This record gives sequence, structure tokens and C-alpha cells, in this order.
Amino acid sequence: MNLLEPFLSAVERRGERLALIEGSGAEASYAALAARSERLAGAWAAAGLGPGDRAMIALPVGIGLYAAIAALWRLGAVAVFPEPALGLRGLNRAVEIAAPKALITTGWLHLLRLLPAFWSTPLKLGLNEGEPRRGVYEAAPDHPGLISFTSGSTGRPKAIARSHAFLAAQNACVADLLRSAEPSRDLVGFPVFVIANLMLGNASILPDWSPRRPELLAPERLAARLRATRAERALLPPVLCAKLAEGGPHPGLRAVFTGGGPVWPDILQAMAERLPGVGTTAVYGSTEAEPIAHLRGAEIGAQDREAMRSGGGLLAGRPVPQIRLRLEEGEILVTGEHVNKGYLGGAEDAGTKLRRAGEIWHRTGDSGRLDDQGRLWLLGRQGAEAAGLKPFAVEAAARFWPGVKAAALLDLEGRAVLALEGEAGQAPLWRREAAKLGALEVRPVARIPVDRRHGSKTDLQALRRLLGATPSARA
Repeated sequence: MNLLEPFLSAVERRGERLALIEGSGAEASYAALAARSERLAGAWAAAGLGPGDRAMIALPVGIGLYAAIAALWRLGAVAVFPEPALGLRGLNRAVEIAAPKALITTGWLHLLRLLPAFWSTPLKLGLNEGEPRRGVYEAAPDHPGLISFTSGSTGRPKAIARSHAFLAAQNACVADLLRSAEPSRDLVGFPVFVIANLMLGNASILPDWSPRRPELLAPERLAARLRATRAERALLPPVLCAKLAEGGPHPGLRAVFTGGGPVWPDILQAMAERLPGVGTTAVYGSTEAEPIAHLRGAEIGAQDREAMRSGGGLLAGRPVPQIRLRLEEGEILVTGEHVNKGYLGGAEDAGTKLRRAGEIWHRTGDSGRLDDQGRLWLLGRQGAEAAGLKPFAVEAAARFWPGVKAAALLDLEGRAVLALEGEAGQAPLWRREAAKLGALEVRPVARIPVDRRHGSKTDLQALRRLLGATPSARA
């Protein structure tokens, strides 16, 4: 088998249908993307790249990136995909773990070849094309196709090798969420969803902003990108959904999919109020298991909102049919064909993988609960409790309070401290509401720091530094 086969078998009938629009405005049809991958595969095969060889991709998010991935899969090579938001630290970590045979760069990114990490990498490749190499390598189901990395938000980034069978199962699961009656034009902020879209025949509009620090993107620029490309759907992290809901002309979307961080109820409520007619779906998952559960905003009822308001946690929705989920001591465990069963080299497996009745289950590190409808509620990271309070139970409730834009709970020297970003003049009310949840010390801050990957998760280390240097505010 080869993950590329469904895409190539559909190219003949899709032909000139639009496949990709990159940030520069350049476009590629399905036929053009397939043909370019043939020429790249020909050039790289001539350079000595073959089945099982690992090639690190350091390319901007554009047509060349996806043509390169397709070319590698034609050859049976393995695409090594470091997380752009982690910068040079993440790149060096990726080289250390994956030991690639080739580095693929273009333009100013050729400067990466000068880094000591790549001095011993045998092949330095670009996007120069050669004689077309048609056909695809016939891979065993467990043949690796992609090596990606976790965010490292809870420790050092870990490498995940995804086989062709794993990627096919993941794409099928994602496709169930994205499938539409007619081909769609989608603004896509997540690379894994672009691959699924290519299998479905949709057009993927790529971001025209940097993947780092998405929280700095101006709402007007995002709206302009949607209107200029006539996007019908958007797949974006929660921080960008919040920007969509800030106001301005309706961007003309009919659906939004969001994930990569907690999707708070106030964001979904704002989307429903300010973008009428746009169906919003929140997707819960992780690098090791994407997706795990999903929730359509319209499914949240008054009782659900009241439960979140009163400390019940964050509703994530129903687990997807392709996954099996269990709770052990409050931790969410999952298994299924698209759930990672081990990290590259196995060094990180002991603390994250469990064997139950002959099956390997992944420990997500998230705590949660299941309600009487079988829906999953998230309570935050395991071990992140403060004075017995679960992070998401407090943070979801706090986002209902007047003037709160963001909330983060942490244990600070044995005290449960709730950092709140928003209208600091509301601090007396915040403290009264916090007292209903438990022994909480409320600290208003100018801004709660977030991760560099999706700009949607609290950077707890940075927040600890901030609170350690900031005296307790008094109203």
C-alpha cells in the first residue's frame, strides 16, 4: 500500500480542479501537484534518495511543501516534519532524534545547511526538478511515511513515526469530519488537515501569515484573506476563531473547525452570535491521537453551559467512532488504528503507553470525565491541580465572568492562583465569583502567555515567571 495511491487515482478525474492556494496567491491544480511531485521524485532518486530514507523538510507552507511530501512518498522515503513554531531548538531536537539522510530546503532556508546539526547530513536537496518518476513505492502497511514531533509543552518534544497504514486511518477519521456534499474551498491552518483535504478533493487555502505567534495576527487581515480567496470553510486554532468573532463584515463562511488547544464556551458562543449561519465544530485530540472527540457548537445546551459555569469542566463532545476511550484514575486513555503506539526509539514509551488485554493504550496526560450521555468533559492536565481544583473546571467557569478574556490556574508555592486577563476593574467581582469555586487567589495580569504553536494553550512556565515577579493586585 501507499498513502499516495488514493490521491493519485483521483487525479485523473479531478484534473484541473483547484488543489492549493498558497499565501503568495499562487495556485496549483490536482494534476499540476501530481506532476510536480513526479519531477521532484525523479531528481531526488537520481541524487540517491530511496525507500526508508529519512528526509527533513524545511520548507515554507506552500505548494512546494506538499509536492515534496508527495514526492517522498512516491519513493517510499520518510518525511521528517519538525514543528516550525519550536524554532532552532525544535529543529536541532528533530535532527538529533531522526538522523535524516537528506535536508530539503529552498530560498533563504538554504542557510540551514550551514548549521552544525546538518554537517553530517549526506544529501542537501532543493526543489530542483528532474525527469518524471511515475508510479509509487509499494510499501508494507507498517512502512513509515512521516515523522512528526509533539509540541514539547510538557517536556522535551517527542518523535512520532507514522506508517502508511496509520496515516490512512488518520486521514479516514479526519475525512469523516471534513467530508461535504460538494468540493469545498477551505482556509486550512493545520498541515494534517491539508493532506486529508487533498484526499477528499477539496481546495486548501494556505495561511499568508507566519505559523509562529498566530495570536498576533490582526483580525482584519484574517477576514481579508477569507474574503479574497472566497473561502467557504476555515480550519483554525481557537485563538483565530476568537479573532473571527471580534466583529467586522461576515466573512462568508459556512463552517469552522477548530482545535489545537482548549475551545472555550465563550468562543463558541461569540461565533454563534456574531457569525450567524456558521456551524462551528471543536475538535479535541493530540499529536499522538488526532482526532479523539468533537463537539458542534449548536449541540451545547443550557444545562451544559451551566455545568461549565459552575465548575464542571470543559465539554469536548463525543469520542469519534474510530477510537476507544477509557478513564483510569481520572486520566483519559485512548486506543485505535490512528492512535500512536510508541515513540521513535521507544525511549519515551514507559510513561505514556500502557498494555491492557494485549492492546497498547496511549495516556493523554489529560484528566476528564464522561457524562451520562457518553460525552467527554476535560478537566485539564493530570497533576496540574491546585489546592484540589482542576484547571479546566476553574478556567472554563472564569471565562463566563464579566470582563474575563483568558484564565489560567496554577499552583504557586502551595497556593491556588487564578491569573485573569481582561478588564482589571472587574477584579472585586472576580474574587467574589472565585470564592464560590474554592480557596483561590485571583491575580489580574495584562496578558496570559501562550504557546508558540497554536497560540491557544497557556505557557505555564512563562506564567510562573510572570506571577513570581508580579505582586498580588489589589482592587
